Amino acid sequence: MATISAAVPASRAPSHQVSLVHLYLLRGAYLLLVVGLSTSVWPALFAHTSWPLTLSPWRGIGTSMVAALPLLALFGLRYPLKMLPLLIYEVTWKTIWLLAVALPVWLNHGVIDDDLAATIKACLMILPFYLIIPWRYVFTTFVRQPGDRWK
Repeated sequence: MATISAAVPASRAPSHQVSLVHLYLLRGAYLLLVVGLSTSVWPALFAHTSWPLTLSPWRGIGTSMVAALPLLALFGLRYPLKMLPLLIYEVTWKTIWLLAVALPVWLNHGVIDDDLAATIKACLMILPFYLIIPWRYVFTTFVRQPGDRWK
């Protein structure tokens, strides 16, 4: 059986190196996901109670998806750059929720009850992630670098 090398030529490798300080900031972001979500979602999941930040009948699926994040974030502690898609996913879904759900309620002077306010607060906690994610590395690695082969 022949093996196929998937090495990236030096000219196509990401040109932007991420500093050690930046790697520790990323690890801190993953640790925040692990600790924050593990202490809030997992107890509710095992106690079969509703997690207070779940606002729809979609409760079981949504809670299960959020419960998976701290498990995957554990990998980010060891591989902070390889797990960047997880942080990008976290930033993306929370940004979409803030823009598509919370902002229209606020602009239309709708009622922001305690549950909605708690969810807004939790989603706004991703703002520092925008500064922690090495966007130049993300662009170089996931946009400019050639993708994996299809055949």
